[in-house]
Amino acid sequence: MSKQDRVIIFDTTLRDGEQCPGASLNPQQKLEVARQLERLNVDAIEAGFAVSSPGDFEGVNRIAKEIKGRIIASLARSVPKDIEAAGKALKPAKRRRIHTFVATSEIHMKYKLRKAEEEILRIAVAAVKMARKYTDDVEFSAEDAARSRPELLYRIYEAVIDAGATTVNVPDTVGWAIPSQFGALIRGIRENVPNIHRAVISVHCHNDLGLSTANSLAAVLNGARQVECTINGMGERAGNASLEEVVMGLKVRKDLFKVEVGVKTEEIYRASRLVSKLTGFLVQPNKAVVGSNAFAHESGIHQHGVLMFKKTYEIMTPQEVGWGESKLVLGKHSGRHAFVARLKGLGFKLGEQQIEVAFERFKVLADRKKEVFDDDLAALVEDEISQERKRYTLEYLHVASGTGVIPTATIRLKSPDGKMLQGAASGDGPVDACYNAIDRLTKFKGKLNEYVIQSVTSGKDALGEVTVKLSANGNVEHGRAASTDIIEASSRAYLNAINRLLYAKR
Repeated sequence: MSKQDRVIIFDTTLRDGEQCPGASLNPQQKLEVARQLERLNVDAIEAGFAVSSPGDFEGVNRIAKEIKGRIIASLARSVPKDIEAAGKALKPAKRRRIHTFVATSEIHMKYKLRKAEEEILRIAVAAVKMARKYTDDVEFSAEDAARSRPELLYRIYEAVIDAGATTVNVPDTVGWAIPSQFGALIRGIRENVPNIHRAVISVHCHNDLGLSTANSLAAVLNGARQVECTINGMGERAGNASLEEVVMGLKVRKDLFKVEVGVKTEEIYRASRLVSKLTGFLVQPNKAVVGSNAFAHESGIHQHGVLMFKKTYEIMTPQEVGWGESKLVLGKHSGRHAFVARLKGLGFKLGEQQIEVAFERFKVLADRKKEVFDDDLAALVEDEISQERKRYTLEYLHVASGTGVIPTATIRLKSPDGKMLQGAASGDGPVDACYNAIDRLTKFKGKLNEYVIQSVTSGKDALGEVTVKLSANGNVEHGRAASTDIIEASSRAYLNAINRLLYAKR
């Protein structure tokens, strides 16, 4: 493909993304993100707004010194002190860009800048000429371009290109545009700016109406060849166009866009996690591409389709963006195919009748829990495994406990060979007494590593769920049980884990 068929990915996570309230990064953190962006193979990294603070200047300067394989940019208003600060901070960079801007919409010129169109034109040209003293790579942005008069944009872009701008950016600064309108604006610039062939058309879309990715892609369809975006869509207000969405949109629908991107998509998830960790901004589960549910399927119809052929419900693979495998979430909407597939993955081999009974029990459990985990399944099918998996079962339980009374438990178990075993033991509390009695009857010698109680439901009659983790002879197993009687649930969970350890030993 020709150079015009390649879309430049300009990442502004460290500048516009960091402007998100509460997302401030120190220079070392910025450098850490920049290293990951280098691994991600973005074309340009906007490292900050050098004049805004000493910390931002340092951050830009440190990135300019270390990251050699990418264009390193700094933002600058169209005023001399900003451009000078950007030039100094970027000086160590092998490839450096000054990104200067001035507002061009009527509302910004009238109420913010209080300047007329001709003065705005003069300021823009002067800023580009000054930036050219520091670098041959200058980008000019017409702030709030989406709400600007197109004829003014045509004049300004023509003038700044003549002054030396190599990239002209068309920002939808307040997320006002819709895709058809924004695409038409880009097409108009391409058709009405005589010297546009000497510059790259760039777009920078905000997400106030949830259309930043759609607007960016519409711009590419109409001739834009640089997209400015951020990891996880971070940025002012509702954020910026999301890098992962834009890149995967261009890649998945290459049949439509017919362009190339240089991003190493396998590093996307890693970049998302790093930015989330450093900024403290969690990624919503249903976030496209990088959310925890992006490759998760719970619906039985979807799970069946994915098991038959993944492309039925996945337009990209999780491996393409750095995830592991697709996730079949077992919940109340799951079907029999996913249930059986998960059991096979866990190593269980059940007959048809056992599967039917286990599946019905699974449905009952799924109504009570949002998600059924592997340990739940293992405990659930335990009763349905063939008789070769003989086990201890709890037949009777009585506990005496109270203030000034030594807790004592009497337990009756049915042994694997059908015999009834009964015994009693004391302990530090009622649960400890039960466990001591069970150890005595089963002759179990191991260690209780973990004991967790949680409420499955609410209210006085809440169903309590107990999870234990036992270890013996180098093996570790979990046990889980639920009951409105927490002592009973504790005993059944403990016995469940012992049975699994005994079976593992055999």
